This record gives sequence, structure tokens and C-alpha cells, in this order.
Amino acid sequence: MRVGPRGLLGEVVRIDGEIIVVQVYEDQTGLRPGTEVRGEGQPLAIRLGPGLLGRIFDGLLRPLSGSHADHVEPGLRASEPVRLAFEPAVAPGARLAPGALLGRVKTVYGRPQSCLVPPDVGGTVLSVVPAGDYADDETLAVLRDDEGRTHEVSAGHRWPVREPRPIAQRLPKGAPLVTGQRILDSLFPLAQGGKAAIPGGFGTGKTVLLEALAKGCNADVIVYLGCGERGNEMAGVLDEFPQLDDPRSGRPLMERTVIIANTSNMPVAAREASIYCAITVAEYFRDQGLHVALMADSTSRWAEALREVSGRFGELPGEGGYPAYLASRLADFYERAAVVRTLAGETGSVTVMGAISPPSGDFSEPVTSHTKRYVKAFWALDAKRAQARFYPAIHPLQSYAEDARDFAPWWATQGNGEWVELRRRFLTLLDEQAQLERMGRIIGKDALPPRQQLTLLCADLVAEAFLRQSAYSAIDRVCSPARQAAMMKLLGRFIAGAEAALAAGAAPEAIAALPGLRALQRMGEDIGDAALERYAELDARVERELAALQPATAITEEAGDAAHR
Repeated sequence: MRVGPRGLLGEVVRIDGEIIVVQVYEDQTGLRPGTEVRGEGQPLAIRLGPGLLGRIFDGLLRPLSGSHADHVEPGLRASEPVRLAFEPAVAPGARLAPGALLGRVKTVYGRPQSCLVPPDVGGTVLSVVPAGDYADDETLAVLRDDEGRTHEVSAGHRWPVREPRPIAQRLPKGAPLVTGQRILDSLFPLAQGGKAAIPGGFGTGKTVLLEALAKGCNADVIVYLGCGERGNEMAGVLDEFPQLDDPRSGRPLMERTVIIANTSNMPVAAREASIYCAITVAEYFRDQGLHVALMADSTSRWAEALREVSGRFGELPGEGGYPAYLASRLADFYERAAVVRTLAGETGSVTVMGAISPPSGDFSEPVTSHTKRYVKAFWALDAKRAQARFYPAIHPLQSYAEDARDFAPWWATQGNGEWVELRRRFLTLLDEQAQLERMGRIIGKDALPPRQQLTLLCADLVAEAFLRQSAYSAIDRVCSPARQAAMMKLLGRFIAGAEAALAAGAAPEAIAALPGLRALQRMGEDIGDAALERYAELDARVERELAALQPATAITEEAGDAAHR
């Protein structure tokens, strides 16, 4: 709907006989009885096209970049048309199915993209323009369908945001999404085309982690949604992203990024619609055969907007005051993530990572508990780790990845055939550490048996050398799979060697005093991808130091146990 002389955007949300209820997505100041309301004859839809990349939009996909206005003007429509270099891939007389390839386009950034026939249009090509520069709203081809109707096709088209875009087939998930964060890739991996939840209380680093994932993951296109977040956080994102370089191409990261910003001071009704706009944009690039990563920050703010709108309608509240249909809305959103075969025959995917802001960090609240039913990876952020400046502050004992074992063949191709065993060993150590620390607080860590002291030492090493990752280090902010494999294997051999030295009579204090231990703790920041051979040198050094400990003590393990008693 368009409401009033300024054409405020609205949507029909209820029909009661001859009365309709319209949800207006903008400031309604000045509206009064007698104001004209005009229907557009279609659901809430956005215009999709190749010109989306590299730009910043509000929650209804209205442009924020390139405007000299201080505020989003009421009734704002789409921006000026974007010029594209078009190269046709079909000729007159060709038969095109819905979603088929029409040609290739290049934006002002020079990034090639596919120009597709809209998913609801198909037929015989009557005419097509020659190669050249065209605006994204100019007609590029004319098609005639089987019923004799003609359709003018341009580089862009409109699509309803609440309706999933059609596909040819859903495909099984294969490779993981490489994020560059060791604790995620190696311990709690997420499939490309999968779904992950990132719950955490205030100040645990959800936004920082999502920004790091956007910068370091191996997706072709990034869609970053700031849904109801504080304006200063989004201001930081909008200031930083245009200055970042893509580590894969060396070109600006914004060339493959779309930012949708709907901050907490924007209309709450538009916040409810923004999450559907973001997933629709992601599906549009997926249909081009690209792998898309959607970062939604945060779904809790979206659910709060849903609750507020539901309350205005007078609907009966459910758990936590949220509407009874909260679970189904969450399911509808997350189920749009998948690996698919597109209508054009390509393979593309949408991977969804949604942050959750549970009140007081309570993971039993409705949004978190319902989300856990629909995601395969759960990356729980811990307030105590965040306060200790441990980044990423992901709690390894509260997080999980249901598809982890499926990635063992992939890790074998990355040079880590022992990945399943090493992952299990690390998680077991961290679990034992949590139990022993509780015991150590009662009797003191020095009173623990040597083997348990070594367990604490090895668990601390895994946490410091592998799980902690410095976002300030140019080397360590992103870690490649090859480097992760080398680090995991090196730590695994140290743990095995330390256990052998302990069995031969070495004291835990002597193992903790090894000079090479400090080098192990610092290897993430000291050894980059260009010097992987240094991991073998460090391995040999630590092995020599551990071997030197074994003959240094003449007592047997049994005598050592007796001496301890």
C-alpha cells in the first residue's frame, strides 16, 4: 500500500470484512481521516538486481548510500538506476524457462554477474538488445509465453519478500563454510548452506564475531543485516566495511557485500520485515550459482518487533509474551537456508548465521530455545570468557555442531586425516579441565595427582594456543584450513609426548617449564600461512625437549605415585 500524499509504504496485515488493517513502515505524522490510501496490487516486494552489491540499504531495501540527505525521507522509493555492461547469452527465437540465463552483466565494480529471467516468467525470445551499457530498469529482452502474452525483461525485477524463490532441487550439504576462526572450523564446523545460531548476553561479542565471519569466510557474497541493533554499532560497520580489502582478491570487500541496516531507532514495523528482505536478497544471488552467507544481527530484535506488532493487534501472547506463531516464523526463516540446484542448472547456497540476544544471557528463553530446534550449529558465547578478554568468547562445552563428523573426508583433503580423533581429544580435555578446576578450587591444584595436573596444563595450552585468536594480529585474525590442520596435529603430538614423558617419570612442573611451550602458545600469531614449514621445525624442537625429560628422572611411574602418596 501507499499511504498519503508522500506515498508512505505499508502492508495489509489483516482483513476483517470490509475493514483492512495496514501496517505502515514509516513515520505516520500528519496522517488524518480522509487521507488517500492506494493499493499496489501485490505483496510487499523489493527490487532485485545486479546493482545491489557494494551498497547499503535500510530494512525495506531502500538505498542509504549515495544520498546527501541526513535522514531517510518518508515515501522514499528506489534509487537512481545503475548502469550495467550487458552481454547477451541468447538470440531471438530461443526458448527460455523461468529463471534461465539471459546474459552476463558487469557493474561499475567490474564484478561479473548472471542476468536471469525472473522465476515467474518464461517463453520464447522475441528480441534482445545488443551488447552495451544499459540501466538496470531498461528492457533487455522481450519474451512471449505459451499463452501469447509478452513480457519485458530487464536486469532487475521485483519479488515478494515473504515468498521463497523457487528452485529446481535441494542438494545434500558437502563442504563446510570456512570462517577463518579455529574454534568454529575445527571444533564446531558449519556446512555451506547450513544454519547456525550465535546466542550471547550483552557485551559477549556477537557483533564483533559476525563482522569477523563476514570478513574472513569463503562465501562469494556477504549479506549483513543489522536488525534492531544500536546505531553506534551499525555506524562502525558502515564506516569500516568500505575500507576493508577482500583477502581473496585484494579488492575492496564491499564489492561482494550488501549491508542492510535497520537500527533500533528506525520504525519497529520495518524491523519485522527487514529479515525477509535480507534472505530474499541472499536467495537472489544464490540463484546466480553463488554461495551466499547471511549474517543476521540479531534475530532477538526481530522477534521483539514481532511481539510488539502482535500486541498492537490484540493477539493472545504466548511464552515470554511472544506471539504463538514465533516458532513457525523462525522455522520459515531458517528453512530458506540450503544448498540448491537453481532453475538455471547452477549450484548455489545460502548459509544463515543468526545472532541471538537472550535477556540476562538466559538460553532457556523462547527465541533461543526455539532456534535450537532449527539450526545444526550452536555457537554459545560466554560472558565470563568475554570479560577475561578471551576472543572468540565461544564456550566449547555449551556449543555443538550436529554435522561435524560429516566433514572428516573434507579435512583429510586439507592434510588432517586425524581430525576426528584430534577434535574428540581437544573437547575431552576441555571437559576434564572444567571438572578438575572445580576440584582444584576445593583442595588446591598442587594437591592434584600428576596426571590430572598434566590434563590441566594441556587443556590450558589448547585454549591459549588454538581456541584464542587475536583479531588485532594481521597473521592470526584469519586462519586457513591448512594452518589449522598443522596446529591441531602439532598440539596433538605434544599432548601425546607429554603423557609419555609423565609415564616415564617426568614431573608436570618440568613439562610446564619447557622453553618450547611458550612458542606453542604464540604459534598462531608468530607463524602465518606463508611459513607452514616452521610448524615442523617447532614440532621437532618440542619433541627434543620432551625426550630430554625422560632420562632425567630415574624413578619409575609406580615410585612416583608412591612418592606422591
